Amino acid sequence: QVQLVESGGGLVQPGGSLRLSCAASGNIFSINRMGWYRQAPGKQRELVASISSAGSTNYADSVKGRFTISRDNAKNPVYLQMNSLKPEDTAVYYCNAVIRTTDWAIHDYWGQGTQVTVSL
Repeated sequence: QVQLVESGGGLVQPGGSLRLSCAASGNIFSINRMGWYRQAPGKQRELVASISSAGSTNYADSVKGRFTISRDNAKNPVYLQMNSLKPEDTAVYYCNAVIRTTDWAIHDYWGQGTQVTVSL
């Protein structure tokens, strides 16, 4: 019923910036929480940042001060502004959302992921 589509990934040099976006579509009644996760080769998927419907945010220690998650409350997109990127940030980034659909069910949805590569 719901689809999440990420965009904005790519190749960037260390110290550069990228802005990821996640567009949600489908039979959405409300979005309770949205977040970004990432997974690097050989590592487990980890939470990068999340934002609640009330606007409360939390970040992984490794990205605090560099990344900012935001949400368009008029619609449903979520953004991840990534500044001062480091090679260690290289990973596939996934959008995640906890959504109540119009049939009143609550589900956890995932996007397909977008590759972020930080390299010279």
